[in-house]
Amino acid sequence: MVTATWAPDTHRAAELAEALRILGAGEPRMLGHADHRLPQSAPGRPRLCDVPLDQVVGGIVGHIRAVRPDIVLTHDPYGQLTGHPDHRQTHRATLLAVAAAGLEHLYPDAGDPWQPDAVHLATHPHSALADLGPLLRRVGKTTLSVPDHLVDLTCDVRPWLEQKWAAIAAHRSEAERERPLPGILARLPEDVRRRILGTEHYMVSASHPHPRAAPPA
Repeated sequence: MVTATWAPDTHRAAELAEALRILGAGEPRMLGHADHRLPQSAPGRPRLCDVPLDQVVGGIVGHIRAVRPDIVLTHDPYGQLTGHPDHRQTHRATLLAVAAAGLEHLYPDAGDPWQPDAVHLATHPHSALADLGPLLRRVGKTTLSVPDHLVDLTCDVRPWLEQKWAAIAAHRSEAERERPLPGILARLPEDVRRRILGTEHYMVSASHPHPRAAPPA
């Protein structure tokens, strides 16, 4: 898990670490840029959207080459439902980083090249907003969903729903507030929350069409 915003010495970093522990996803990997609307997220650091894109891409390339994933997951082009500018910038930087990670002459100091097989973009089809859409609009948020035919992969994650919800709820500073999505979800009846969280949707943005070369000995 690579997170573009918030600094390691903030309260959100501790919450992220707890969420990743619940998911078994390792330690946080934080680029440390400031959130678009919250300068206190990384005191003294520029906002993610103000950082040169090449710098952000290089940071992500380093993590891709270190972890060597087969599949990279990121936001869809909207930045998912609410269109957060940091999510949109993360989408752009991640796609560029996936393309660059396998090319030895790009970011040569970021480790040995590695080309992921595919990129999956987390998204929401129009048909999935019956429960969540009205809740978001009620607190003044947008709902940027995509036509159903653009969804390439739909995953039933109900077997892991308890773990997923515990990881979301670990972001306590968000779950305690009314407008953030964790706070909205925390106030829902369990059956409604299960309907919203039980299915995940992805657009497959890119894939690696050639057999991957053997890693260096």
